[in-house]
Amino acid sequence: MAPGREGYAAMHGLVNKAIQSFVCDTYGDDAWASIVGDAPDVPHRFEAMLSYDDPITDRVIDLVSRHLDKSRDTLLEDVGIYLVSHPDVPGPRRLLRFAGATFEEFLHSLEYLPDRVRLALPELELPPIRVRDAGRRRFTLETGELFEGYAHVLVGLVRAMSDEYGALTTFEYSGRSDDASLVKVAVHAKRFRAGRDFRLGMAVT
Repeated sequence: MAPGREGYAAMHGLVNKAIQSFVCDTYGDDAWASIVGDAPDVPHRFEAMLSYDDPITDRVIDLVSRHLDKSRDTLLEDVGIYLVSHPDVPGPRRLLRFAGATFEEFLHSLEYLPDRVRLALPELELPPIRVRDAGRRRFTLETGELFEGYAHVLVGLVRAMSDEYGALTTFEYSGRSDDASLVKVAVHAKRFRAGRDFRLGMAVT
């Protein structure tokens, strides 16, 4: 089922807040202030669960891309990496690490990610993700576009999770086919390096 307008609006609040946090945590509060300071049409601070019109998200992405001299695709991939790897944002990493003991198990679990997110945040409906296993440890991820470039956030998430598991992988964004954006993933080595430490529960002392 396609997301309702409420799901899109709430998601845009999270996206805008994530971009703001990415800029502040990576480049500093002054960088964010500079980006939005001359943009009266953009709020200076975003709230994750408030509703924002679609053009605001596009405007924010364009402003940050210009300020950081990054393409839209590169910026959104960096945001995806940030959501998994930054120590001040532990929630997404924990949610994704629960998905499997290996990187390939994690990839297969992406089909259930929208449902798992909905359990935590019932008001959100992410586009469905379909995982096609082409054999020989090659996969194609198909996802709907919540906004222009959304698939590149997924690329960043998956790239960061590859490092989490210590896998050696390559990624290729392959454009759109019908109503889906395609991301190709090749796993060259399951255990290329030691993955990041992860424990399901808190340590008992």
